[in-house]
Amino acid sequence: ADFNYGADEYDAEGNEEPKALPEGSETMPYIDESPTMSPQLSARGQESGDGVSPTPTDGLGTGGERDAGKGLEMRKLVLSGFLASEEIYINQLEALLLPMKPLKATATTSQPVLTLQQIETIFYKIQDIYEIHKEFYDSLCPKVQQWDSNVTMGHLFQKLASQLGVYKAFVDNYKIALETAEKCSQSNNQFQKISEELKVKGPKDSKESHTSVTMEALLYKPIDRVTRSTLVLHDLLKHTPADHPDYLLLQDALRISQNFLSSINEDIDPRRTAVTTPKGETRQLIKDGFLVELSEGSRKLRHVFLFTDVLLCAKLKKTAVGKHQQYDCKWYVPLADLVFPSPEESEHCPQVHVIPDHELEDMKMKISAIKSEVQKEKANKGQSRAIERLKKKMFENEFWLLLNSPAIPFRIHNRNGKSYLFLLSSDYERSEWREAIQRLQKKDLQAFVLSSVELQVLTGSCFKLRTVHNIPVTSNKDDDESPGLYGFLHVIVHSAKGFKQSANLYCTLEVDSFGYFVSKAKTRVFRDTTEPQWNEEFEIELEGSQSLRILCYEKCYDKTKLNKDNNEIVDKIMGKGQIQLDPQAVQTKNWHMDVIEMNGIKVEFSMKFTSRDMSLKRTPSKKQTGVFGVKISVVTKRERSKVPYIVRQCIEEVEKRGIEEVGIYRISGVATDIQALKAVFDANNKDILVMLSDMDINAIAGTLKLYFRELPEPLLTDRLYPAFMEGIALSDPAAKENCMMHLLRSLPDPNLITFLFLLEHLKRVAEKEPINKMSLHNLATVFGPTLLRPSEGESKVHLTLASDIWSHDVMAQVQVLLYYLQHPPISFTELKRNTLYFSTDV
Repeated sequence: ADFNYGADEYDAEGNEEPKALPEGSETMPYIDESPTMSPQLSARGQESGDGVSPTPTDGLGTGGERDAGKGLEMRKLVLSGFLASEEIYINQLEALLLPMKPLKATATTSQPVLTLQQIETIFYKIQDIYEIHKEFYDSLCPKVQQWDSNVTMGHLFQKLASQLGVYKAFVDNYKIALETAEKCSQSNNQFQKISEELKVKGPKDSKESHTSVTMEALLYKPIDRVTRSTLVLHDLLKHTPADHPDYLLLQDALRISQNFLSSINEDIDPRRTAVTTPKGETRQLIKDGFLVELSEGSRKLRHVFLFTDVLLCAKLKKTAVGKHQQYDCKWYVPLADLVFPSPEESEHCPQVHVIPDHELEDMKMKISAIKSEVQKEKANKGQSRAIERLKKKMFENEFWLLLNSPAIPFRIHNRNGKSYLFLLSSDYERSEWREAIQRLQKKDLQAFVLSSVELQVLTGSCFKLRTVHNIPVTSNKDDDESPGLYGFLHVIVHSAKGFKQSANLYCTLEVDSFGYFVSKAKTRVFRDTTEPQWNEEFEIELEGSQSLRILCYEKCYDKTKLNKDNNEIVDKIMGKGQIQLDPQAVQTKNWHMDVIEMNGIKVEFSMKFTSRDMSLKRTPSKKQTGVFGVKISVVTKRERSKVPYIVRQCIEEVEKRGIEEVGIYRISGVATDIQALKAVFDANNKDILVMLSDMDINAIAGTLKLYFRELPEPLLTDRLYPAFMEGIALSDPAAKENCMMHLLRSLPDPNLITFLFLLEHLKRVAEKEPINKMSLHNLATVFGPTLLRPSEGESKVHLTLASDIWSHDVMAQVQVLLYYLQHPPISFTELKRNTLYFSTDV
């Protein structure tokens, strides 16, 4: 379904805005002919399956050297994914063709809805495209279903490529088809009704029978589709040995497809359509995208356009339905007058109001909950109106998040006076905008002032030229688009080389979640070197992520450049790069090594991915001598203690020197440090205390979280989990109090005493919230799932969709811990003595 709440609904009203091209647009959308970004990680040197972190090697081997079984499996995965999207595409074409017959039948009557000529124009070549793809699908499907090493399918792709000429005819007619459909809609109510709600059949294995899509959106599908087969050919070739009978056929099909794309792009690439102002200057659009501007103290979503010699900031005007949409220019700065003020020059800049983390986390929880409701509605064949309502709500929430989460300042100053402030969530993006502007400023640029007519012409061209059509929120994704990865990405940043001179160097890692990029991890600074060796491992939570970015910085120790603003990053970016996180390639148990090249610098890293349902498993330790993965009752009995030694030591250390650390328990410690501490505690090594006093405090906090996460059953037990879920859902405060206290009393003593010990510690951490920014709510979000999530055997959660039931359960787990954190102090002896009040059984 095309639930695309447009880029254009800036006030988050979320009216439907299909991805189709704007009415009356004089240029066609640019068709991307580049291969997929994804450097298929599995095509690189695979490490042995024992999960040992790889070390950099030179002999990484190519896809051709990979064992045949792996390549065969990857080809099947690529083809299965392609077949699924091909089925959706055929259903979309079928939906377009459905009204064609009845329309033709009425065309020759006395009351035609459309003339034969209009029908021919609007549906031009759709029948031919449908037949080509139906034949291709019917031939390929049985081959994939009976997949083995003898199956060949190169000839099918070659045939499909040879029929691309029909797309050329479709593309040439596309603009006229859209205009005709729009005119007919305006003049004929019957056709307007038909074209606003075409029913697209759901895929065979989907419970959803139909979705409603507009004709405009469906007419755009062939334009979109034309690149899909090219991308799949790239992927297939990567995993097909050169001596395979399909190899040459696939290569030939790829060559034909690429030549075809190049030929039509010459006609339709909007970036080649220069804007000519009345002065006769030639301007090209270099870059555009959505940025949050801080304007008169409030955050506004703007569409920013960078042309050859000017930066223009616009918002979309509200227009009546059926009218052409237009941009409204808020301001522009000629590049000849544009400067980037340094932080110390920006003292007069307004103070950025930063939304507290827990509010952003709450909103993410809400969005995940709405996502699960949408899935449930779809699974139960819910009414499309109810789904539409939920999607609208989700768009509003995602829009709020997009507007309120960015905090990295990006300042633009016009030499002639005015300054502007954008807020970004990613330093990578800030650097991309800055670099694009600086590249253009190297040319000989003239300062100028645009007359109102010239400004109108330039702003008018923005709509046709824009390359980013939709606000980057997940509600704007097609159902057949990848939902991204949910789970944990383990990344080891090994080393980097290629620096010209010694410097103090570190890296940060960014991933996209909820539609925008955020920084998730940072290595330590490696001082005074040209070849830093970090070898640090990080665990990064992914929430629908599709890309990983690595930025390499030189640390700035110059006091004069440091700014009072917390979010200002004054360190110099030495290089940056990104890779796609390909679900098929990343989802294996082994580490994959890769290199990102940036600016002449090469950063070596490895990664592996654990899906959320895998990472939620509690695995009991095979050996009962250590403390990790061992029942808490066994450990306390062995130690003759009431609270495990590891819990007492970690808490003591955090209270001694980490209680004022910003983001304590939220910011990840270095995974290698945590593993070292885990080994020392497991071995009951006498050097524990020395090691603790030297260790980074975030690693100690991480070790405590890991201990609770790896308990074979949660601290609050599997047995009581359903009762905790019911208790927290009670509305009556007295009943809830009675039930929640009764549940605590029902815990085994070691679990209860440890829980109360931890509870008091977390309350003391939250008392320092003004300094450490960790509220009770933040701490409940971090620890709730760790202390309550059931172990594998007990968990009734079958994760069909990564964000499904998960989000609902997590919200309840957070609420349970928050209840106890907000409760007046609970004493073990009082709790045990007071049986009268807590007598209600659950």
